[in-house]
Amino acid sequence: MRILIPDICGYVSSEFAVRFARSVPGLEIIGIDDLSRRGSGTDLDLLKKNGVKVRHADLRLKSDLRALPPADWVVYCSANPAVSAGVTAAGDSTPEQAVEHNLTSALNLLQYCKQHTAGIVIISTSRVYSIRALNRLPLKETLTRFEPDAAVAETFPAGFSVNGIAEEFSTMPPVSMHGAATLATETMALEYGEAFNFPVWINRCGVMGGSEHFGAFDQSIFSFWVHSIALNRPLAYIGFKGAGKQVCDCIIPEDVADLALMQMRKPGTEAPRILNVGGGTAGALSLCETTKICESYFKRFISVPPSALSRPDDIAYYVSDIGRARKFWGWQPSKTGEEIVRDLCLWTSENPDYARNP
Repeated sequence: MRILIPDICGYVSSEFAVRFARSVPGLEIIGIDDLSRRGSGTDLDLLKKNGVKVRHADLRLKSDLRALPPADWVVYCSANPAVSAGVTAAGDSTPEQAVEHNLTSALNLLQYCKQHTAGIVIISTSRVYSIRALNRLPLKETLTRFEPDAAVAETFPAGFSVNGIAEEFSTMPPVSMHGAATLATETMALEYGEAFNFPVWINRCGVMGGSEHFGAFDQSIFSFWVHSIALNRPLAYIGFKGAGKQVCDCIIPEDVADLALMQMRKPGTEAPRILNVGGGTAGALSLCETTKICESYFKRFISVPPSALSRPDDIAYYVSDIGRARKFWGWQPSKTGEEIVRDLCLWTSENPDYARNP
C-alpha cells in the first residue's frame, strides 16, 4: 500500500507518518511539503530514517500534484490550524490565504484522488462546530472547571450530553474562517467520494499535542501552556472571568493515526463517515487544572493572572463525545489528559532548546 501525506513536515503529519511506518512493514509513504514554515525541516532526518520519501510540493499548485505518483490513500491533515487564520494579525494570513491553505489545497487533493481512485482520510477539526451554540451550552462552574449541568439535561441541545459534543451538534456559522473552510472541505470530500467512487473518512479532532510539538500558541494549547511554564514565559487566563476554567480535551496524534490505519484497512466498513475523535471526558482538562499539574511536576508555584482581553472565537467548553468511534471501531484514546500533560512536562524539561522554537 502507498500512502501520500501532504504537509509531511508538520507536527501531526510527521507523527502520523512515523506511526504508520513503524506499524505496517513494507508500507510506502510519500510525503510532500513546501517547507515554507519556520522549523518545517526539523523532522526530515527522522522521516527519512523511517523510510518516508519526502518531495517538495505546494498543495495550492495543481501542477505540483500532477507530478506525483499514484497512491492508494491520502491522509490529509495539513490545514492551517489557527482559528484566527485570515482574521487577525496573530493568524498570520489573509482571508484569501486561509481559504487557499484550508480549502483550495483540499480541492486539489480531491482531484488527485479522483484521478487515481485513491481513498482519503481527512483529519478535520472540532472547530467546525458553531461557536455561538457552544457558548450557549448549559454549564455549571466548579472550583476548577466548567462542565455540563446534568441537572438541566432536558434543555441540552442536539448533539450535547455529559459525554461532550457529538457529531450532530450544530455547525451553523460562525465557526471561524478556519472552521468554515474545513467544513466546506468535508462536504466536498463526501461529494467527490460519492460521485467518483472512492472511500472517504473524516475524523473531527479536538486538541492534538504531545512530545516534539513546538507548542505554538495557535496550535496545541496544552503544548503551548507546558512549554511556556517550563521556560518561565508569561501566561494569562483570558476570558471567562479570568479563572482558567475553560475546558478542552487532548489526544496524542499516534492514537488518531491508529484509527486512520483501521479505516484504510477496511474501507467498506459500515460506519459513519464522520467521527468525533478526541480525548473524551478522560482527556479533558481546564487551563487551571493544567497549571496545577505543572506545579506538581516542576515543584513550584505558577502565577497566572487574569487578563482583561477577550476573544470572540474562544469557547468555555469543548469535549469530544467519542462514543461512535468506540462503537464502530473499538477505538479509544491510550492516555488521559493528565498523562499527556505530564509527558509534555518531562519531554520539555529534557529538550529545552527544542521547546524554545515555537
